[in-house]
Amino acid sequence: MKRGLTNRHVQVMAIAGTIGTGLFLGAGRSISLTGPSIVLIYMITGAFMFLMMRAVGEMLYQDPEQHTFINFITRYLGKGWGYFSVWSYWLSVIFIGMAEITAISQYVQFWFPSWPGWLIQISFLVILGLVNLIAVKIFGEVEFWFAMIKIVAILAMIATGIFMVLTGFETPHGAASIANITNHFSLFPNGVVNFVMAFQMVFFAYLMIEFIGVTTSETKNPRQVLPKAVKEIPLRIGFFYGGALLSIMAIIPWKELGSADSPFVTVFQLAGVKWAAALINFVVLASAASALNSTLYSTGRHLYQIAHDSPNRFLKAIKADTLSRHNVPQNAIIASAVLIGLAAFINVLPGVSDAFALITASSSGVYIAIYILIMVAHLKYRTSKDFMADGYLMPYYKFLNPLTILFFIFVFVILFLQESTEMGAKGSAIWIVAFGIYSQWKFRK
Repeated sequence: MKRGLTNRHVQVMAIAGTIGTGLFLGAGRSISLTGPSIVLIYMITGAFMFLMMRAVGEMLYQDPEQHTFINFITRYLGKGWGYFSVWSYWLSVIFIGMAEITAISQYVQFWFPSWPGWLIQISFLVILGLVNLIAVKIFGEVEFWFAMIKIVAILAMIATGIFMVLTGFETPHGAASIANITNHFSLFPNGVVNFVMAFQMVFFAYLMIEFIGVTTSETKNPRQVLPKAVKEIPLRIGFFYGGALLSIMAIIPWKELGSADSPFVTVFQLAGVKWAAALINFVVLASAASALNSTLYSTGRHLYQIAHDSPNRFLKAIKADTLSRHNVPQNAIIASAVLIGLAAFINVLPGVSDAFALITASSSGVYIAIYILIMVAHLKYRTSKDFMADGYLMPYYKFLNPLTILFFIFVFVILFLQESTEMGAKGSAIWIVAFGIYSQWKFRK
């Protein structure tokens, strides 16, 4: 493939990759669960996601020619786990794409309620599919500007918070002040259970953070770009998540934040932006379109890899292992886009849409299993002949790697304790066991 992504593309995508749509829409709900301690949960979870990226970054630095970090699972844990991971990851990202395309239609209908959802979904899918098919440089440029929309929105929120606090800005909730955060502070204001439950909600806000690793094989000077992109993850998490959440709670006392409304809308309305709801709707639309754009990129590369490593009749028939004249896996991208496009028709079928919701929820748990396998593969890499002693090394890996695995297991267990995620957790557990056994049996020799 062509190395068409520049340092500018990768660094901004790395920033945006740590910022999920959930921050704009779900911040009120997460703050109402635990109050100011939600910032601590974001920081703890972000720290473990950073450690996972250090493990991925170390292996990709040693071999930047890989199209996907899943290859390291195959290399160090065997073909069985590699087969399980690449198919599970591809399907999980497909379902994320289906969820994003569904969200896109809802955001567009905010302005045009009479437009049919399926038409909006297919239109966005075709446009972003073409972006991915033209050239990787075009993908990088589009993703750069999608990312900038999210970044500017959060910077505007933080700037608004600082201005209001410094001027003692009066709101219907009282004066904006740091005291709104510290007053009646408690680590567990709504109990230990709600504090623990917030971890899984925050964890899924970080999903796809590993996407930056998929772009490595198409990045100019990967051994210069990759360490910088990974190294700055903690700073980005602290500034964007911590800054946004603290700004919100400084303006509106956290006990008065509702779980339903977006606090971003509320804050901008208090600042006098009458069209705040439309503004944030535009931001989350751009965020969802960015996620769909990245999904098409990622699923295309992974299906291309599958076609190379585990070819079957269908993949051979559609020539999923070939590149276009623009050096992109054209057929693999189109096949992935067609599957994602099924969401447009699944959502209008009542019985099927319920099953689709369950499958989408199940894919989240499968993600955790793949993250765990990545960490185990890293442990194996450290004792292999491939180990690069002067590479981009994960610090204190003997302690921090197993600790990260334990954290992922902790998040997976929490999924079984909440009614909204229990069915998805059971579905993912069944997939992990059943497909895991099949994959091991398939490559038993």
